[in-house]
Amino acid sequence: MALHFELVTPEKLVRSEAVHMVVVPGTEGDFGVLEGHAPVMSVIRPGELTVYSAPNSISARIQVEGGFAEVNERGLTVLAEAVREEA
Repeated sequence: MALHFELVTPEKLVRSEAVHMVVVPGTEGDFGVLEGHAPVMSVIRPGELTVYSAPNSISARIQVEGGFAEVNERGLTVLAEAVREEA
């Protein structure tokens, strides 16, 4: 099973994909989200989202400029003010 991850800005849907895990820069500290995570909503601080395609495989590092993260039964949605993807 995989986690459904969506990254959205006010302008567009940046990503929508199945991933292993995403580490989110929350205001209370970074937190990892895997499939089956308990529902939660968090404000995110400016920082780096790290996307894992497999347990030890980082597929993307994305700079976010704040926003909100919501985990529910459908997966993880990050509503970011702005993003910058790194190679």
